[in-house]
Amino acid sequence: MLDIVTRFAPSPTGFLHIGGARTALFNWLYAKHHGGRFLLRIEDTDRKRSTQEAIDAIIEGLKWLDVSYDGEIVYQSKRIERHKEVANLLVEKGRAYHCYCPETERKIKAREEGKIYKHKCTSVTSDVRPVVRFKVPDSEDIIVDDKIYGQVKVNSEQLDDIVILRSDNTPTYIFAVVVDDHDAGITDVIRGSDHLTNTFKQLLIYQALDFDIPRFAHVPLIHGEDGNKLSKRHGATSVCDYEKMGILSKAMRNYLLRLGWSHGNDEIISDEQAIEWFNLESIGRSPAQLDFKKLEHLNNHYISNMSNEDILALILGENTLTDKKKGYLLQGLTELKKRANYLTELLDLAKFYIQDPPLDLSEEARQIVKSNLNIIKLLASFLSKIGDENWNKVFLSSQIKECAKSHDMKVSGVYHSLRAPITGVMDAPGIIDIMVILGKDECIRRLQAI
Repeated sequence: MLDIVTRFAPSPTGFLHIGGARTALFNWLYAKHHGGRFLLRIEDTDRKRSTQEAIDAIIEGLKWLDVSYDGEIVYQSKRIERHKEVANLLVEKGRAYHCYCPETERKIKAREEGKIYKHKCTSVTSDVRPVVRFKVPDSEDIIVDDKIYGQVKVNSEQLDDIVILRSDNTPTYIFAVVVDDHDAGITDVIRGSDHLTNTFKQLLIYQALDFDIPRFAHVPLIHGEDGNKLSKRHGATSVCDYEKMGILSKAMRNYLLRLGWSHGNDEIISDEQAIEWFNLESIGRSPAQLDFKKLEHLNNHYISNMSNEDILALILGENTLTDKKKGYLLQGLTELKKRANYLTELLDLAKFYIQDPPLDLSEEARQIVKSNLNIIKLLASFLSKIGDENWNKVFLSSQIKECAKSHDMKVSGVYHSLRAPITGVMDAPGIIDIMVILGKDECIRRLQAI
């Protein structure tokens, strides 16, 4: 097998969506698995719809996903002279021709109705600038050996002569892709199944130019949780949206990998395993279906297994904290990260560690404080008598039980009376663990601030 070269070739008319991100990942993994190269080409020949903002979003999205490309980015718009050269070569070979025909009402109507319209060029010359059309052979079977769908066939009678150069001499997508893939030495084209109809046309162009034909693999599309084709109504579709939601890039890669590809019953798959195991044969033929619960589960797994230091760096960003509060968080994250499905949840879950008293109390905590002011005052006095050297989980637990017993209180009631003023919420981790992290002085300060 020749050295594998794959590519991701998005059009910069919008942000990097989840389907495009999966396509990029599959191409990257396939190249890595075979020790090949993965290239990035920006297909920006549609100058009216292409934007720098979209280009930047695509590059940033790939960077966040940690899907790295080899070499420099190729911009299709900078290769127009090459596209024109190859189009003229096809004209010289008699495989393409200049067409002066205007778009007829008949063709427009046929297109709107989804019907096939076979072009019949009748105008030889005109004052208008011509397009260049590729001649589609008459009544010829076009066969694509697809690595996912197997052999797929269509008859050329179903295809119109293909416009390869517009009247302004810019190439059409169908044509430019063939030239660019050939010149880049692309060996494997892995893309969405919505491109399969383009492949039949492109195969004819490859053959007419005597270009080496790459292997094709058309990946089924992604559907929403309702089974319908993915769209904005299904929620976040841009990779940038998932990053803002607090999804880790590792979790996203794992999730995208499992959208249509499988390796037995494995769900948690590391990058190293993905590169080792990835193949086209394990991609299913049915559309993959989004499952946000599965994404949450994966994200929770990767958050839980991430170091507290790395999590703290991510959730703080440009924000600064005192060393004491950072210390609280670094210790507290060990338990809190197990509860978080999104990074964005962690700061909210951990806010009681970094708030200064008096804390913002939840409604439930406020009611408990209001009903137990005398007990809270008693606890502050009781805890102040414990020496710093005994401020640990075992000693605190035994002393609180003794306090409850001597004052004829339930231990659970004492814990509630500590949890409410010290954390401000009633669903925080174990209160004794939190008290050990905060230390004696901070706990008493919070009890006395009520």
